[in-house]
Parts: sequence; C-alpha cells; structure tokens
Amino acid sequence: MLSRLRYTLRETFDSFRRNATLTLAAIITAAISLLGVGLTLLSQKGFDNLLSKWEGGVEMIIFVNAGASADQLGVIEGALGNNPQFVESFGYCDSQCSLNEAEIVLAGEPGTLELLTADNIPTQYKVVPTEGTDVELLRQLEGAFSELPNVFNVQFAEDQISLIGQLQDFFGFRLLLLSVFLLLAAVLLIWNTIRTAIFARRREIEVMKLVGATDWFIRIPFMLEGLLHGIIGGVLASAGLWAWNSQWTSGVGEFPDGSGFAALVVTDGYDKQVMLIMLLIGAAAGAIGSGIAASRFLDV
Repeated sequence: MLSRLRYTLRETFDSFRRNATLTLAAIITAAISLLGVGLTLLSQKGFDNLLSKWEGGVEMIIFVNAGASADQLGVIEGALGNNPQFVESFGYCDSQCSLNEAEIVLAGEPGTLELLTADNIPTQYKVVPTEGTDVELLRQLEGAFSELPNVFNVQFAEDQISLIGQLQDFFGFRLLLLSVFLLLAAVLLIWNTIRTAIFARRREIEVMKLVGATDWFIRIPFMLEGLLHGIIGGVLASAGLWAWNSQWTSGVGEFPDGSGFAALVVTDGYDKQVMLIMLLIGAAAGAIGSGIAASRFLDV
C-alpha cells in the first residue's frame, strides 16, 4: 500500500514537471474563474445586506428618536393603527434590534458603529402597506408620519430597492456567466493537460498493462494531477478573494459617512464560506476534467 502511494505521488509530481506550461495555464485559468465565482457570491451578499432592512415586504421605515417613552411610541402606533386601509401591518424594532441591524448596514463604517449604543441609537417602526396601495398615497403617509413628535426621519423603500435590485441583477448575472465560461475553459485545459500527459507516456502505459497493471492503477496519478490543478487554483483564488475583500473593506472605511456603501462590506465570516465553496468547485472541476481525460485516452 505504501509503495503504491509513493508511486502515485511520484508520478503525479513528475507529470507536473513535464507539463509545466500547460499545468500553469490550467491553474491560472481555474484560479481566475473561481475568483469570479467568489466575487459574485460576495457581491450578492453585499447587496443582500443593503436590502436586509426591507425584508418581509417592508416599504417604509419610521425612525424614532432614542429614548422615546412608551406614551410617545403610543402616539406613533396610534397613527399607524388609524390607517388600516393603507397599513397592513407594522413592527417595532427596539434599540437592540436596531443595533443588530446597524452591525450589518454599517459594517464598512466602524467609526460610526462604535459610537452607537442602546442608549443613543434610534429605534424603528417597519411598515408593510396593504397590497395594491398607490405609491403616491404611501408618499403622503410618509409626509404625515414625518410630522409626528419624536420622528426624525422616514425612509421610503421605492427609492432604494429598485436601484439596488437592478444593480444586483446586472452584476450578479454577468459575473456568474463570465465565471461559468472561464470555469469551463479551466476544465478543458485540465482535460487537455491530462490528455497530453497520457500521450507523452503511452509507451510506459503499454508496458505497465503488459505486466498486469489495472486501468485504475494507471489512471489514479492522472486524476490526482487534475484534482490538484483545481485545488491549487482554488487556493490561489481564495487568497485573491481575501486580498480583494480586505482592500474593499479598508477602502470603504475611508468613504464619507452615509455614502451607502458600508453595507456592501462583508465581515460576518461569509467570505470564509465562499472560500470553502471555491475550493470544492475547484476540486470538482479538476476531478471532472482529469477523470474524463483519463477514462477516454487511457487506451493508447
């Protein structure tokens, strides 16, 4: 068993050396394509962060001054309850809820986030309008609620959701499509690399078969080579994604407060999950490309 393992590893790395140019091309292509996949997933998560406060059909958020008393909150709730024809439901997001949301929305503005506490952060009422409510009527409600005591701001979803949704669809689809094409190119390059390696050693393979070597014994080093192509590409792509995300995070921190880009920063460990996904996709691409080549061209 140990001798077989040594043989497999030796043959795999010898093949790396013999086909250095093709191997390098396959690894670089795999890395670029996987980086594209990672950036797509990361950007979609950033857009989801931007939209997180509008989940559940919320189309209006009423921000209330920190420290408002129960009676003062009751005035706002009464105004919401007096418009059942326009307001289907509403929910109150207290100081802790608002802090949790701020950690997502203001992830790229650590200075601002450090200043927020349960005592000074505004609380929120999230309003879900009745189905079919006219936009102009909602804007009239927005103006009416802005005049209520202890209300310092009212945000309307239409101004943000439409633009963010368009950007998310535009970048997400095109980045993913480009990544898929590049990943297919990586699989084809790995396939061609393994095919070349098999043809270069066809006489050795013939001799091995004559002395009783099975197809799987011959095939495994080639398949391992392709698998390593994908894994190394995934490692390089993960390093690139980490560098990209680190630069983006520090860069957004220098933007003016309230620029709107803070929520596009992903700091909750999701980038590590994306890196794992990239490694798995890379390993799968390498295994598929090498597996097909080793199976198809082994009879030499």
